Amino acid sequence: MGNLDVLVAWAGAGWNRLRGRDPERGDVPGWVMVTVMTAGLVVIIFGVFRDKITDAVSDAIDSVTSGTSS
Repeated sequence: MGNLDVLVAWAGAGWNRLRGRDPERGDVPGWVMVTVMTAGLVVIIFGVFRDKITDAVSDAIDSVTSGTSS
């Protein structure tokens, strides 16, 4: 009888998930929106400050690698 209880609980959880009643389902549109907005901000910031960002990264790499001998 224990296996039947597990099967019924599993089937009930699956049915609730399909109908959108799962409390642990999460907010998929929310995290998608946050991801897209973050990517958009990165593109905008890089587009506006591209020269300054590349100069800063180049200067940082040069300052680290200038002390080593090749």
